[in-house]
Amino acid sequence: MSLLNFDIAFLRSYVAGIELGSFARAADKVGRSTSAVSAQLKKLEEQAGMPLFRKDGRGLALTPSGEVLLGYARRLLELNDEAAVALRGAELEGWIRLGLQEDFGEALLPEVLGRFARAHPKVRIEAHVARNTALMQGLAMGQLDLVLLWGGACIADVAQYPLPQRQQIAEPAMRWIASSSLAWRPESGEPLPLITFDRDCLFQRCATQALDGAGIAWRTAFTSPSLAGLWAAAAAGLGVTVRTAYGLPSSVRALDHVNAGLPALPPLSLELLHASTVPRPPVERLAGLIIESLQQDAA
Repeated sequence: MSLLNFDIAFLRSYVAGIELGSFARAADKVGRSTSAVSAQLKKLEEQAGMPLFRKDGRGLALTPSGEVLLGYARRLLELNDEAAVALRGAELEGWIRLGLQEDFGEALLPEVLGRFARAHPKVRIEAHVARNTALMQGLAMGQLDLVLLWGGACIADVAQYPLPQRQQIAEPAMRWIASSSLAWRPESGEPLPLITFDRDCLFQRCATQALDGAGIAWRTAFTSPSLAGLWAAAAAGLGVTVRTAYGLPSSVRALDHVNAGLPALPPLSLELLHASTVPRPPVERLAGLIIESLQQDAA
């Protein structure tokens, strides 16, 4: 039996259409007309030898075979693009000093830095995980080349430092986080038990301001110097904490604030900051990978 050879361009349009929720938007992303993308999808079904889509109202949904292909298509595209980058950037060398929040340490570092290291083995990366103020200080003092942090109100905390080149990546929503074992209920009349860092931070300020504005009493039930401590306390049912959905462990969940009787929280600005307005090629390449990964997560 002859093996199938899927066309990478067809797979790219296929994945883009599913992720963007529209093949018209996918056409803009891949630089083709809508009719050309439709033709690619038809040929992709011919290559697969089975239907990949089914009618769903006025739109299309994936068949079981289409769902299976989607996972493999993403892996094939990632490997294809990684090979292309490796060939173009094999000679990149030097070092990058990257700073980022704890939220991205486990989710972002293995995937993005792994891809970068395989494509650019001559580049050394030093990763520093810290809070916003420390990251901004490191950037201002020339100790970091690239920093991923929460923007907006956070930046005001370190306004004494000159702002470097900034790029907004996404505006993730703050979420109330807890486990299914949380005993507190709004009708109980008891203060909401809060799990916070052991020092002031943006998430804590926004949470308490929202609760005060809604007239909901609260108390500090647990403090921790680390994000892992917040997750552990929330998983144990000790209270509610506030973060975004980035890096959310399976032991806790984001609450529907309406059903939970809690106020809505504002979105944050997730920003990537460069130490230089003209970044070195390795820094620019890593920045591109980080942006791509986080925007896919946001989508």
